[in-house]
Amino acid sequence: MADKIDLLDIEVWDGNMAASQAMRQAQIDVVAAYPITPSTPVVQNYSTFLANNQIDGEFVMVESEHAAMSGCVGASAAGGRVATATSSQGFALMCEVLYQASGMRLPIVMHVVNRALAAPLNVNGDHSDMYLGRDSGWIQADAFNAQEAYDLGLMAFKISEDHKVRLPMMIHQDGFMTSHTAQGVKTLSDDVAYNFIGEFKPMNAMLDLDRPATHGVQTEEDYHYEFKARQHHDLMTFAKAKTQEVFDEFETLTGRKYSMIQEYDMEGADIAIVCMGTSVETARLVATDMRTKGIKAGVIGIRIIRPWPFEEIKEALKDVKAVAALDRSSPNGALGMLYNELAGCLLQNAKPSILSNYVYGLGGRDLTKDNIKQVFTELKANADTGKLTTPTQQWISLNGEALNFF
Repeated sequence: MADKIDLLDIEVWDGNMAASQAMRQAQIDVVAAYPITPSTPVVQNYSTFLANNQIDGEFVMVESEHAAMSGCVGASAAGGRVATATSSQGFALMCEVLYQASGMRLPIVMHVVNRALAAPLNVNGDHSDMYLGRDSGWIQADAFNAQEAYDLGLMAFKISEDHKVRLPMMIHQDGFMTSHTAQGVKTLSDDVAYNFIGEFKPMNAMLDLDRPATHGVQTEEDYHYEFKARQHHDLMTFAKAKTQEVFDEFETLTGRKYSMIQEYDMEGADIAIVCMGTSVETARLVATDMRTKGIKAGVIGIRIIRPWPFEEIKEALKDVKAVAALDRSSPNGALGMLYNELAGCLLQNAKPSILSNYVYGLGGRDLTKDNIKQVFTELKANADTGKLTTPTQQWISLNGEALNFF
């Protein structure tokens, strides 16, 4: 395995360049896009590759993000390999068409560079747009750094284009913190990357005149319910199994291991933080430090958001005494999405962990090691007393007086 890793080149790329290079190596037929900060460089880089004759295909510049996803739907339905990228308000404008793409079973790949939703206007990263799309029927993966944006960008085509899956897939990365931060990225050669993904094999293509197909038909109470049930079933079975299968194949090729959830220092852990994005690596640093002090702390990073890794999380947390769910999106009158999803897992365990909710980092606010140390300290108190010693929900690092709602 080490020999294979040594054969890879290391490039200094930010997350946006990593995403666009994965798109280039996939030999996409059509990219339809409308640029928006901080995802603009993904499609800008791709258009440069095309202008320099490094790739073949079509780059369609449209008048809005709604039109961008509509263009992707049309190109995919016609039988092409298709991708795009967006962020924030652009993602919100796409939402109507996201459901069309998944309902029509079109394997579109989209890089979502996560950014706060207005108002007030903010161009920095949080997970508001990620949370907005979680029930749209797309497979959703989360990259913690630029390397993972590249790797997941390659794997997404192989997952979504499988004929048993045929569902679109998003790869999320944190705006600016990943998208604009340059890191060493271990790359594959163009041939190796393309051979791993494989040649695109369309299914039910509208331009296949020998096998005519209709897309986007109307159903009412006679069949709509059954269709949605089947879509859910396929996400939870075929898509989930295929995702792990591709992760395993990628590990064989590169030595880089991926799974539905990424566990760090979870062996014998009494307390754990569950989070996403760049926060995972920060939490790992603090957990390692807590271990040196005799506190059995661990971290779980959510790699696949949809389909939700219910069984994997349930198993990973079955012996953990206290857990914190870190939500980087405003719940707007509720407990956070990650908190609620985790609660559904933990309730199935014989002795559910004590669960607390921390909202953090909205609009790009930093999450520091001291912030996470405080969370672990409070989790330790919960574990020692066997009960919640803090409010159920807290907001980390607010200016002025802290607001605790529950």
